[in-house]
Amino acid sequence: MKRIVLTGGGTAGHVTPCIALLPALEEEGYDIQYIGSYSGIERNLIEEYRIPYHGISSGKLRRYFDLKNFSDPFRVIKGYREACKIIKQLDPDIVFSKGGFVSVPVVFAAKKYKIPVIIHESDMTPGLANKLAIPAAKKVCANFPETLEYLPPEKAVLTGTPIRKELFSGNKIHGLDFCGFTANRPVILIIGGSTGSKAINEVIRGMLPTLVRDYQIIHLCGKGNLDDKLNGVAGYVQFEYIQSQLSDLFAAADLVISRAGANAICEILALRKPNILIPLPQGSSRGDQILNAESFEHQGYSYVLPEEELSVSTLLNAIHTVMESKHRYIDAMNQSKLNNSIDTILRLIKETQR
Repeated sequence: MKRIVLTGGGTAGHVTPCIALLPALEEEGYDIQYIGSYSGIERNLIEEYRIPYHGISSGKLRRYFDLKNFSDPFRVIKGYREACKIIKQLDPDIVFSKGGFVSVPVVFAAKKYKIPVIIHESDMTPGLANKLAIPAAKKVCANFPETLEYLPPEKAVLTGTPIRKELFSGNKIHGLDFCGFTANRPVILIIGGSTGSKAINEVIRGMLPTLVRDYQIIHLCGKGNLDDKLNGVAGYVQFEYIQSQLSDLFAAADLVISRAGANAICEILALRKPNILIPLPQGSSRGDQILNAESFEHQGYSYVLPEEELSVSTLLNAIHTVMESKHRYIDAMNQSKLNNSIDTILRLIKETQR
């Protein structure tokens, strides 16, 4: 039996593509193991699928000054030693890395023991963790054609991003029932990312009395961001994060408001959901979400509202604009050639493994 180690973490976007690969890997008879941080979101997401999980120490790699820059390198070194021990013990045939800071020591541990590594980069430009790991990889999967120019030609493969098959099997009625909603008013699904967005949360809650007159609101506000004062508001439900019912909530949604992480927007595109993207601003990130959103806006898939312009009035205007033109956005998305990449990545895994 072939064995594969999956790694990636820090945000849900570094984990969900790995989850999307699980059914295909299981069908091919792989023994699947996962290496992530001791207590990151990846642990909760992966253990739900009963995949053996191995925790290591993880430190963040930053481009800016922070006092933790002095302590985190020691966590990375510790994580590397732990990853080496796990990789040596598991002796996998291949490692598939989705990126995030926890993946770097795993990739270098695999290189030490001559285990081939495939990296997947979802964003337009490689993140810092993947930049560090690319020299140790055999192949690098790209989500966008534009990404290929940033990758070594002999390693780069355009695959797209894996989409979880269960997202396509959502049931609108089940989603409405889960939220206690009716079929009489349109539903807006708000996704602020796995850690939530303070800016989006504040604006949504500030405009809630206006919104619930015409819409029903599903608000995924992120861990620790629930507002108990809003419990019981008719036409509004809030969750920190949703996993098993997410496909039903997508099915129930007429409009999605989201950050512009690559995995999130590719899922929105695959489901052909009219959407408003509010990318993380340059000051809060390396600007990858801005590039992702601009690409989708240029292709006619999305309405983009920069966070710097986010307010009750601008978001209301965006909602009205998209709802009035939703068929135009759906028609544009139907022309997309960005297909599900599971089969392509699975073939690459088979070609690259020992």
